[in-house]
Amino acid sequence: MINNKKKILISAFSNLFTDQRIEKVCKTLYDEGYEIELIGNNWGGEEAIERPYPFSRIRLSSKSLKTAYFEFNWKLYHALASKVNSDTILLANDIDALYPNYLIAKKYNVPLVFDSHEIFSEMPAIQGKLSQKLWRFIERKVVPQMKYMMTASQSYADWFNKKYFVDPIVIRNFPRKINNISEFPSNDPKVILYQGAINPFRGLNECIIAMHQVPNAILKIAGDGPKKKELEELVKNERLEDKVFFLGKLKPTDLRAITVTADLGISLEQNGGVSYLYSLPNKVSDYIQARVPIVMINFPEMLRIKNQFNVGEIITDHEPSTMAKGLNLALEKGRAHYREELDKASEVLCWENEEAKILALFEKVIIENFKQG
Repeated sequence: MINNKKKILISAFSNLFTDQRIEKVCKTLYDEGYEIELIGNNWGGEEAIERPYPFSRIRLSSKSLKTAYFEFNWKLYHALASKVNSDTILLANDIDALYPNYLIAKKYNVPLVFDSHEIFSEMPAIQGKLSQKLWRFIERKVVPQMKYMMTASQSYADWFNKKYFVDPIVIRNFPRKINNISEFPSNDPKVILYQGAINPFRGLNECIIAMHQVPNAILKIAGDGPKKKELEELVKNERLEDKVFFLGKLKPTDLRAITVTADLGISLEQNGGVSYLYSLPNKVSDYIQARVPIVMINFPEMLRIKNQFNVGEIITDHEPSTMAKGLNLALEKGRAHYREELDKASEVLCWENEEAKILALFEKVIIENFKQG
């Protein structure tokens, strides 16, 4: 270990409660002996969290997300300026925290690592909006100068490389390895699980309708989000109240307990732009660690996993009849059919194998920016 107790200031536009990637990166660096300080904000709530290192949430008075971004970036700049010293490394999470970090790194001549969790400027929520122009402007100005960069999928890395000639290290957002999975439950009816945000472009409308054609099975939807009410109405209108159930937003430990009892997981995202098309949803590796087979859409990162390990079935479009076919096929084969491949995949697709790449990157930052000895 060569960190010489370097301080890493980590920041994100996040209330820090739900972002598992930030928590895992912080813990990996903290466990290695780095001095960690994490800065988020109170947008979307201030639920209590515990961390073994100092963290703070910048208080925002803005009422709209657009003004909240500006307020956060302004306040983050001053927070970083008050905490930075010559032994500091900055770690910015996503474009919406990058610019203040970039300015502070230049002003104080300290190294900056950029972690792009997604292609933020191409997110569906900002498509065609004025804010998209702003994020694209920052991206074009700053990303080409990023000497140290991480991102969450190989497809994202390829996109950034092609567009900005940078070479991000791929740190996939896998969970920690789960070793002791008990015997599979005998569910009757069978349980299909969706876990994650209930946002647009998740394929849930079509999946709910597909449940008409999936006998002796129920769909559990674990999560919350802006489309939840619409989906609840759809379930009522389709008279599927006895086949589709909403579990709400669950704590990570409760979610894991539910996941291991499912017969099948789904990841049926729609193409809401390159940020979705090139993503590797967290739920995919969560299902794998729980040894739950998956029905996935044929996006590049999901195909990459399916080609490496036979952990489920791939579908090629979002027609309810296509989804029903895929769900019925996987349920018919049964969870035990995929067990051996799920076990193999769980050994490879876990956070423990990503940690080494993070630590190597920060060692490189130290060697190239700080005098040793």
